[in-house]
Amino acid sequence: MTHTGPATLADLRRDVSVPALLSGVVAVVVSVASSIGLLVSAAHDFGLSHAQTTSWLSACYLAIGLGTLALSWRYRAPVLLAWTTPGIALIAGLAASGQASFAEVLGACLLSAAVMTLLGVTGAFGAVTAWLPPALANALLAGVLLPFVLGAFRALPQSPVAVGGMLLTFLVGRVLFARWAVPAVLAAGALLCALTGQLEMTGAAGGVYGTLHLALSGREVLDLNPGRVLALALPLTILTLAAQQLPGVAVLRACGYARVPTSPLIAWTGALSLLSAPFGAHTTNLAAITAAIVAGPESHPDPERRWVACFSAGALYLLLAALAGWVLGAAGAIPAPVIAALAGLSLVGTTVGSLTEALRDDRWREAALLTVAVTASGVSFLGLGSPVWGLLVGGALAWATGRRARA
Repeated sequence: MTHTGPATLADLRRDVSVPALLSGVVAVVVSVASSIGLLVSAAHDFGLSHAQTTSWLSACYLAIGLGTLALSWRYRAPVLLAWTTPGIALIAGLAASGQASFAEVLGACLLSAAVMTLLGVTGAFGAVTAWLPPALANALLAGVLLPFVLGAFRALPQSPVAVGGMLLTFLVGRVLFARWAVPAVLAAGALLCALTGQLEMTGAAGGVYGTLHLALSGREVLDLNPGRVLALALPLTILTLAAQQLPGVAVLRACGYARVPTSPLIAWTGALSLLSAPFGAHTTNLAAITAAIVAGPESHPDPERRWVACFSAGALYLLLAALAGWVLGAAGAIPAPVIAALAGLSLVGTTVGSLTEALRDDRWREAALLTVAVTASGVSFLGLGSPVWGLLVGGALAWATGRRARA
């Protein structure tokens, strides 16, 4: 029987199972371990205080946890939320290159969240995503992620024992335990740092609890310069739509949840992003890769009982929001080269997939390659960062070749 209404306590008692609850925990562990390094790196390059960074992380996890619990209950389906990994990669790249300030990034996050909410409320989500060729969207994503993958190998001379051990763990893990490869890399890096005396334990003393602070206070004011914010919000929105929202919807459809309406999910993720951005958080959206963990048969053989997996996932995210200071302290105790290696290795699979899709179609291949090259170059010109230039250059070539082919 297919249920369409909200869940009840009786449904929860009937459908709860250990495999489903465990799959929710696995999804959170994989998600957190695969991208925490990017947030720590970006916060360091922006020069944020421990309180600001704690608020950033806590607001993200709070929005994800509450949204996951509420939407899964409402639709009685495994609707797992996450933060935008391509988006935080973009933000970390801007921070490292000095192409944007934290205030400008928050302004872009607010604008992107407003656009996402509007797309969901009006039902225009499908029409807008159809406007951008998938090859160029994947090329943009690959260009954003590629510098981080390269950074994992550049970190090797700085910490040969720890980073070398992480590289070896990743190679072995991808063969023997692919799902747990990235968490194993994190564990290996932390262990090797401890054994070689590289753990900076003073970084773990920033407090245990996660506390929310308005990130835009004192000298840090919200920057809503139209040109700068739009230039940052455009690639952030496109990356979130193409690399998170669309795959998230596809996972739900592929796993048998076509009954779940798409537009409300997009609208609610946009609204959650709007509410959390003033506390420093970046975009909240549908989970993509980890969504398959909770929505697939490994969670439970019966699709109607998999939604319970999102209760353990949502609850764990809320716990992490409360302990955001401890999470950051643990991550901050790990040396920068190890964090760089973790961030790069965690993005290898996504980078490979996006490059494959970007270069698959002959019609878009050259335009996609230019998009990747310009975006990965880090060039900044006329106030526009490399992601925007990548889209402009690749899009112009795609439009010109398409027009010529039709002539």
